[in-house]
Amino acid sequence: MTRKAVVLLSGGLDSTTVLAIAKDQGFEPYALSFRYGQRHEIELAAAQRVAEAAGVSRHVVCDIDLRVFGGSALTADVEVPKHDSAAEISGEEIPITYVPARNTVFLSFALAYAEVVGATDIFIGVNALDYSGYPDCRPEFIAAYERMANLATRAGVEGNELRIHTPLIELTKAQTVEIGKRLGVDYSLTSSCYDPDDQGRPCGHCDSCLLRLKGFAEAGLEDPLEYQGSQA
Repeated sequence: MTRKAVVLLSGGLDSTTVLAIAKDQGFEPYALSFRYGQRHEIELAAAQRVAEAAGVSRHVVCDIDLRVFGGSALTADVEVPKHDSAAEISGEEIPITYVPARNTVFLSFALAYAEVVGATDIFIGVNALDYSGYPDCRPEFIAAYERMANLATRAGVEGNELRIHTPLIELTKAQTVEIGKRLGVDYSLTSSCYDPDDQGRPCGHCDSCLLRLKGFAEAGLEDPLEYQGSQA
């Protein structure tokens, strides 16, 4: 019997790779995305493309509005920081693109979705190496959340242990890209940029773009996305 898994899918490089990994491990994926008040909906269009290409059993888009709190360049009228190279991203300070409690909120919805569809596995594309310093991408957070999940859900209390899978958490972006290419991921369907233009073209200078470009370069591969200007 095929095991079901909920996969948090933003439409970006990491979550798309994680979806491919879940499928490769034999899981039947149920994708979950969020319209949470982010600056643009281009990533949701990407998530839809990715979900359709992967043939997920169901793709749910939840509407929540984190703009009511603000506090992030992704949910408020705050300029997205731009850099000339990935070397300028320290990872030591929490950047203004951090959305307060976002992964905590997203995982809570994933728990509910998992219980309803009968899944005991959740996949999330957090990373603790090539990332921007977000506190909710660390192994300690995931481990603590998994313990909480098994205390707070009917599935956990009834002995159906819930597990949160983080297959990318200790990988570089280059290693992530290499795994994705091996699994046949079409990265042209994805969107990673925090501040794309009206045509959906990535800026090439935000943290997410620079880390993505660094990953493709170190993997010896070309990013299939068309960037604004001549970054790609």
